[in-house]
Amino acid sequence: MTTKKTAQLGVYIALAMILSYVESLIPFSFGVPGIKLGLTNVVTVIMMYTYGIPGALGVAVLRAVLSGFMFGNAFSIIYSVAGCVLSFIFMYILKKTNHFAIISVSAAGGVMHNVGQLIVAANVVKTYSVIYYAPVLIIAGVLTGIIIGIVSDEIVKRIGNRMET
Repeated sequence: MTTKKTAQLGVYIALAMILSYVESLIPFSFGVPGIKLGLTNVVTVIMMYTYGIPGALGVAVLRAVLSGFMFGNAFSIIYSVAGCVLSFIFMYILKKTNHFAIISVSAAGGVMHNVGQLIVAANVVKTYSVIYYAPVLIIAGVLTGIIIGIVSDEIVKRIGNRMET
């Protein structure tokens, strides 16, 4: 990996951590655990479209772990990584087909992030009653995913593939 690529990864990780911190300061709650704006997903989506898949996955998982240590706890790391990985897999599959716009890919990522967290929650509390949160979390995932997708789409249009070289 070149020095320039390494520096770019560092910038992306720093940006993701800053957005994670900003998000931790925003009082955003609807009474349902797990609903967040997902500001850091802007970095993941942008990286998928401008930097590449391995780097994007690495930054996404590293951000989930680091922000869990800084702003959460062991459970928040587990929930975040599970949501992050499931979300990333689905976004990657949709992106790879070239049939979905960046906004749709992001919306699917928002939904699957919440699904990943629900799967972990069901296993942690040893009951499937947490699935009752699914409708609200799916709607929240779609809405926040669309917002993140719109922001990411605008940024990708402006920077293009300049970050690759």
